[in-house]
Amino acid sequence: MIFQRLIWAGLAAAVVVGSVQSGVQQWQAVPIILAAEVYEGQKIEAPAAPVAAAPHVHAEGLATEQAHEHGAAEEWAPADGAERMFWTWTANVLHAFSMALLVFAVMGVCLWRGTALRSLPLGLLVAVAGWLSFHFWPSLGLHAEIPGMDAARLGSRQGWWVLAAGSAALACTSLAGLRSPLRWAAAVAWLALPFVVGAPHITADPLAGFSGAAQLQLRELGAQFIWATTWVSLSFWATTGLACGAAFQRWLRPVLAATFERAKPVTAASAGLTS
Repeated sequence: MIFQRLIWAGLAAAVVVGSVQSGVQQWQAVPIILAAEVYEGQKIEAPAAPVAAAPHVHAEGLATEQAHEHGAAEEWAPADGAERMFWTWTANVLHAFSMALLVFAVMGVCLWRGTALRSLPLGLLVAVAGWLSFHFWPSLGLHAEIPGMDAARLGSRQGWWVLAAGSAALACTSLAGLRSPLRWAAAVAWLALPFVVGAPHITADPLAGFSGAAQLQLRELGAQFIWATTWVSLSFWATTGLACGAAFQRWLRPVLAATFERAKPVTAASAGLTS
């Protein structure tokens, strides 16, 4: 029963959050991405190193390679307009669903530990921790990038993002879960760790290959995109906190509170029986 309530509460929150996020994306981020894509075709790529031809190339192998390239070029992608907006909304709802389950899990732990906060403030507090962990702290080292910008190797950036997000989450956990005064020192150490390691960046200009006028325009679009993604993330987590707080209060808190109450050891009753 709890599992069914959890899924339905997560879906209800996800539809609301995903719809709001899709609207804010269309308003804030999509126009900047489309404007940057206009310049993407003007980029002059660095010449690749010549590759020596193999001494024996069979016609069958060449045909297979050409067919593979032809098939890769025809990979499916949603058409512009309503189809792209629908699949973007679907992806946002699925992303919101996964984050809602995470928020519910943290709220459930807080309820089990005996928090006195009501569901709505608790949901907003967990959402603040989520925004700090999944957007703000990683974005201090790796800014959002517009189409056409060069960047460090994808695997290195992903690894550092995971380190920054995990460190921020552990810092929030230290502040919320520890009672020792050293929890502040532990939180600061966790927050500093990813920047001690250092975020991966390329040494060259990320807009190398564009003309001077295009670079000026793309730098302005890049600064706007950083703010746009910040507003998208803020709206996402604020809506997540509100929706999850309301859904948790409506469908989950009564059942979880009753379950935790039944699971408590009956020490007082046992003491009365043995005396």
